[in-house]
Amino acid sequence: MKLNELADNPGSTKKLMRVGRGVGSGKGKTGGRGVKGQKSRRGVSINGFEGGQMPLHMRMPKRGFTPPSQKRLAWINLGVLQNAIDNKKIDAKSEITEDSLVAAGVIRRKRDGVRLLARGELKAKVSITISGASAAAVAAVEKAGGAVKLLNPPAANDAAA
Repeated sequence: MKLNELADNPGSTKKLMRVGRGVGSGKGKTGGRGVKGQKSRRGVSINGFEGGQMPLHMRMPKRGFTPPSQKRLAWINLGVLQNAIDNKKIDAKSEITEDSLVAAGVIRRKRDGVRLLARGELKAKVSITISGASAAAVAAVEKAGGAVKLLNPPAANDAAA
């Protein structure tokens, strides 16, 4: 095979339609854009414009609120943790931290912290140091003989609220 023999597969490329090259070309005069005005020009985007009427997306009510200081936590369920221990990704005898979960590939990234949730069953006795955990998850770990240490324990007044 030589350089002058290289070619695309037949039908893989299509010739460009040359618009605006005279009325006789079939795509002349308006070039397939209709007639006159702002929309016939290139680079114009007036999506959502309704002729001066209040657009639909502005008529609809605003909903919800995202607090700017809210922490985004990654989460892991007990069943996923037990599965990782069974598959020898995590050593149950050593202390499990957020960084060790990321290194083992159990969670992709820890974001602002990791929260342990109670879905699934934990059989192994583990010691976990983690940002947060649900009450049911803590109870399940302690029932299996392990311990959960929280990095950011909730304040006394937060627990009452």
